[in-house]
Amino acid sequence: MVEKMNLKNVTPEVDLSQIRITVPDINRAALQLAGYFEHFTSERVQIVGYVEYTYLMGLPLEEKLPVYERFVSYKSPCIIYTTRTKPEEELLRLAVQYGVPVFITDKETSAFSAELQRWLNVELAPCISIHGVLVDVYGEGVLIMGESGIGKSEAALELIRRGHRLISDDVVEIRKVSDVSLVGSAPDITRHFIELRGIGIINVKTLYGVEAVKNTQTIDIVIKLEEWDKDKDYDRLGLEEEYTEFLGNRVVCHSLPIRPGRNLAIIVEAAAVNHRQKKMGYNAAQELYNRVQQNLTRKREL
Repeated sequence: MVEKMNLKNVTPEVDLSQIRITVPDINRAALQLAGYFEHFTSERVQIVGYVEYTYLMGLPLEEKLPVYERFVSYKSPCIIYTTRTKPEEELLRLAVQYGVPVFITDKETSAFSAELQRWLNVELAPCISIHGVLVDVYGEGVLIMGESGIGKSEAALELIRRGHRLISDDVVEIRKVSDVSLVGSAPDITRHFIELRGIGIINVKTLYGVEAVKNTQTIDIVIKLEEWDKDKDYDRLGLEEEYTEFLGNRVVCHSLPIRPGRNLAIIVEAAAVNHRQKKMGYNAAQELYNRVQQNLTRKREL
């Protein structure tokens, strides 16, 4: 967090390696610095803004010391002063004594708090790893799933050659950043690599350039590849959406049968564009259904 938020550490004596942030929420320590500690969420990152700073500067030292000591005694993960404010020496001394790091930033409180909250929500979001390939197709995050060897990586490679971007091959880490959003990424060790059976490992970033890869992407649609079964009825209209679930969030899912001669890359592109159209309010299947109904109605009237 210190590196990502570009914070300046004013308590270098405190060992940061043993301190962990466990919740993605933050707390603006206003009432606590006024002496009210009921319902104090001390496990959160504590923010001291310009308003709190000017309030403290107006108090005599003998009033502030007990508040400072009680504040740091809860041993929050850290205290951050924003808007070019600086903590007093008395608070720094107590912070070192209790092992609470103190940081400062030039950013204004509201903007910094929003940025930090967003970053913490992603970093501390519930996370699972699944077997699949994640590709950015026309801005839509397409998660391709299926049994090992069915052709997920080959489809992803063809999409990359057509100008789309790879996020992860083989293992996709999925984080629930909100009740409606899932973000996928690659493990550090396999980022930018694709495994092609018969060829081996290739580095997409090296072969196709930085424009062919991306670190993270929201997951908008799932494509499940499966062997063609002539006895199975496949959806040919798409009037009703099917869904799959990750971490309690539902994602639109299409089952795509595989047989020789089918161009998977073009089908995935079409699925991505069709999904975007639906989000914008246009449903081709519904329009066709309405046309058929209108035609039947006209024939009955004649």
